[in-house]
Amino acid sequence: MEQPGPGKGTKRTLRGEILTVRRGLTAGDTQKAAAALAERALELPELSTARTVAAYVSVGTEPGTHALLDALHARGTRVLLPVLLPDNDLDWAAYDGPDSLVQVQHPGRMTLLEPAGERLGPDAVLEADAVLLPGLAVDELGTRLGRGGGSYDRVLTRLERAAVPSALVVLLYDSEVVAHVPGEAHDRPVHAVVTPTGTRRFV
Repeated sequence: MEQPGPGKGTKRTLRGEILTVRRGLTAGDTQKAAAALAERALELPELSTARTVAAYVSVGTEPGTHALLDALHARGTRVLLPVLLPDNDLDWAAYDGPDSLVQVQHPGRMTLLEPAGERLGPDAVLEADAVLLPGLAVDELGTRLGRGGGSYDRVLTRLERAAVPSALVVLLYDSEVVAHVPGEAHDRPVHAVVTPTGTRRFV
């Protein structure tokens, strides 16, 4: 798989390159990667000791999280999943297995799988010992490239303001660990990236 070129300018350019590569993945590619991601992520001490993990439900050709969610739930970890609000902020609800997810079509966005349970409020993420973040890339400093919607910028700001020491972990394909992601002053580095072939930590 060709690695997206991190030196080609803006975040928009890098997003476009990575999304093009992802669109070319087959169902077999994504299933194999998801199984490996779950195995690697479950080995992380941050997840092994976590009482509560804030995660997300992967869609399309995103690095798959379904197997990981089920494994965390099965071993008794409380898993919180996001519910997208009209202003792009995130509410949260507990994951109670695959049957607890419903398809939700948000105007102007892709259909998402969201938890059907009780809404716990945006501040519920402050209870998480570890936060699994979606992303498109991460660089050698731990700078994460998101999709640009700003939802997780709000989550990270909320954690920072509350001085919550949650472990921040991004799940990516191997080719999405790049040399440089264009950063901004408000960007908060992640602590680790998990890919199908391994884990990398950032200082």
